[in-house]
Amino acid sequence: MKFPIVAIGASAGGLDAAERFLANVPPDCGMAFILVQHMDPTREGMMPELLQRRTLMQVLQVKEPTQVQPNCVYVIPPGKDMSIRNGILHLHEPTERRGLRLPIDFFFHSLAKDRREYSIGVILSGMGADGTQGLRAIKENSGLVLVQDPETAKFDAMPRSALDAGLADIVAPADELPGRIVAHLQHIPIFTPGKMAPDDKTRNDLDRAILLLRAHTGQDFTLYKKNTLCRRIERRMAIHQIHRMPEYVQYLKENLQERDLLFKELLIGVTNFFRDPAAWDPLCKEVIPQLLAGRPPGHVLRAWVPGCSTGEEAFSLAMVFKEALDESKRRDNYTLQIFATDLDRDSIDKARQGLFPETIVDNVSAARLSRFFMHEERGYRVQRGIRDMVIFAPQNLIMDPPFTRLDLITCRNLLIYLAAEVQRKLIPLFHYSLAPGGFLFLGSAETVGSSGLFTPLAGKSRIFRRTETAAQTEPVEFPPTFSAKSAGTTAARPLPKTMGSLQSLADRWIMEGHSSPAVLVNDQGDIFYFNGRTGKYLEPAAGKANWNIFAMAREGLRYELASAFQKALRKNARVHLHLLTIGTDTGKIHVDVTLERIEEPGPLQGLVMIVFTDMPAPPVLSVAVRGPNNHVRSARVAELERDLQQVRIEARATQENMRTFQEELRSANEELQSTNEELQSTNEELTTSKEEMQSMNEELQTLNAELQAKVDELSRASNDMKNLLDSTNIATLFLDRDLNVRRFTTEAKTFVKLIPGDVGRPITDLVLDLSYGSLADDARDVLRTLVPTENLASAPDGRWFNVRIMPYRTMDDRIDGVVITFADVTTAKHLEPKADDPAKETAVIQRVSGRRLPSSSVVGGTRKGHPRNPIADAVKAETPSKPELADPLRDRSRGKGATRTTP
Repeated sequence: MKFPIVAIGASAGGLDAAERFLANVPPDCGMAFILVQHMDPTREGMMPELLQRRTLMQVLQVKEPTQVQPNCVYVIPPGKDMSIRNGILHLHEPTERRGLRLPIDFFFHSLAKDRREYSIGVILSGMGADGTQGLRAIKENSGLVLVQDPETAKFDAMPRSALDAGLADIVAPADELPGRIVAHLQHIPIFTPGKMAPDDKTRNDLDRAILLLRAHTGQDFTLYKKNTLCRRIERRMAIHQIHRMPEYVQYLKENLQERDLLFKELLIGVTNFFRDPAAWDPLCKEVIPQLLAGRPPGHVLRAWVPGCSTGEEAFSLAMVFKEALDESKRRDNYTLQIFATDLDRDSIDKARQGLFPETIVDNVSAARLSRFFMHEERGYRVQRGIRDMVIFAPQNLIMDPPFTRLDLITCRNLLIYLAAEVQRKLIPLFHYSLAPGGFLFLGSAETVGSSGLFTPLAGKSRIFRRTETAAQTEPVEFPPTFSAKSAGTTAARPLPKTMGSLQSLADRWIMEGHSSPAVLVNDQGDIFYFNGRTGKYLEPAAGKANWNIFAMAREGLRYELASAFQKALRKNARVHLHLLTIGTDTGKIHVDVTLERIEEPGPLQGLVMIVFTDMPAPPVLSVAVRGPNNHVRSARVAELERDLQQVRIEARATQENMRTFQEELRSANEELQSTNEELQSTNEELTTSKEEMQSMNEELQTLNAELQAKVDELSRASNDMKNLLDSTNIATLFLDRDLNVRRFTTEAKTFVKLIPGDVGRPITDLVLDLSYGSLADDARDVLRTLVPTENLASAPDGRWFNVRIMPYRTMDDRIDGVVITFADVTTAKHLEPKADDPAKETAVIQRVSGRRLPSSSVVGGTRKGHPRNPIADAVKAETPSKPELADPLRDRSRGKGATRTTP
């Protein structure tokens, strides 16, 4: 059974955020946590040890391969990229683009594919934008996205990048995010696969939510796939912890912001540059060369990208066209005009800016970055040449009219979110919009069906060529008819099925109100029917046959007709053009033009009738004057000729000035272009250095956080050691290998004249208030033999001290000086005369040391199993009448080379 996997992405300042996050995770939560942290690849990471102190879950550093288990935390090792497949973590050598590594994006993409709706992405503190593109993939696969509140992050660049991209489902401080995840997972689904609307009541609630969205945004989602709608609504309900659909509908009704969020959720604006890279190769190598070969020189190719989101798909198409044009080595001035449309106006506004985060280096090659982008502080901006090829506009593919006379349509991963009924209607619409020989580019999971309107290219590519077929028995349904029933709007009726019915209806309509020459056109100006002799007003355009009224209009009629045509469409009223002068082969004629949109219900509704009426030439009122040659001519004509001559002189002067100015501009442009190339080269070098420095800075920030945690730990250990030494009340002196003072306790000041400034001074330079002149020599002997020694020494005030000298061993078993302890044995020394037998000696020792010795430890006045000490020597010295007791331990220690002296 699948369990949720939480991927945590962090960079600079991420250690503290990760510790606070894991400290609030229940140890039996049933989830696995995988931390992807930017770390210095040249140093061994301390992250697992540091995080283990904050959680009861087991923290492991990933090895190749590692099976992910719930209730465990996994940490990426330094200098590696990581992916997951079938629940197993795999390590890879890092891939670097222009000095920038993106391990978080790399793993997030992998997790989204492997876990889908069980994937959870978390972005914590960090610099840069790593993780943003990976969050898109998680959200596209119905996963959950959480972002640390930028106000609580030490470095807010990574959280803000995710927020600016509109990907965050939950924003909260790091210590609150675990609770939000647990609450989200405890949400009980109300929709189940295969039965998305369990009953009529739930279906009605879903319709109410769609109506609220339509009233708020003007967009109708009725024809979207029901499972997609339900799954997205379910996510929003889980985020807000709403368990019943009526409650969410009420929340949607009261909260305008939630309507905006649900609207964006349903749009699924997930895209990136060159999505499915292999699919673009046939477009560059086959499709575009075929289009260039089939179009005349100077032709402007037209392309349409519906559902363009933030513009990556449209810009990718523009770049591929430029590359294909360079490879063909054609200099016929071909250009490409791309119409990119989307339902989301915010996405369109962002696409118009042409600014993308630095994470696009994961999808765009270095060559394309340097050629088609300019690096800025906030990311990469598309160069003007590519930007000018794309026109962005908001459009609803289901409800708005399509573009026509297109050479290419790129509609990838959009149809999969629409109902099958809409898909069947869109394919004929695409066929209608494409010009003969045009191509349709679909996503990997989309197809044109069995309509016979398109022929697929060879191979597995999802590129289809428009098939030239005879007139269809069923007319093309335009977008308003798609949603007429659901939206409640009056839809335009389809055209008649046969040309015969069109002719009879048009003749009947003309006979009712017109008898002059006329043409019947649609709202695009395409001519459907001629009445009478219209050759005086229209003529076929040169080149390929074009039955459009604006292309066929003669001189003097074209511009006025275009303006009046738009007015007739907008106002739905009859428009008159009076006394237009039209140039013909036999001279000039004068004509009145009437344009009227047909509003009567029927097959002709929505079409425009254009009627031409010949008019006599207007009378010319002139004042006759006699010229020098006795010719009568119009005063008005003479005045116009003078004005025309003056205009010609001024125009000639203006042309000469413009020519000079153009030459100067050309020269300045060449200089600026040369300077621009130099600056661009310098900018690229600086960009590379900046990215490398940023990556190094992030790694140093992480390393600094780890070292700071280690310093805190050592500081606590040092404090513990100091309190331990102070609590023993034993004077202790630490010397280095040169017998210089390294450290001392407070008790040592009572008989050694020490001040804090004495650290580093030789022990021989200090005044010792003890009768122990050979202290330095004994310390050197201990350093040489590594055998501890003990001696008694007296103070001027009558106190006695047991001086013990031991080697100072480090954790790596290295001798780095000596430790000298001074234990006060004055009481024991004063009690020694009273100890006249072994039993008394034992009692004395017990009173002095505070611990009881077993009775078996004294045999014949000697303590077996314990090393000889000065107290026993002192007792023996004070009682000479007693026979000397044997001390086997003394002989054994001397056999090892130990020396013992008494003052």
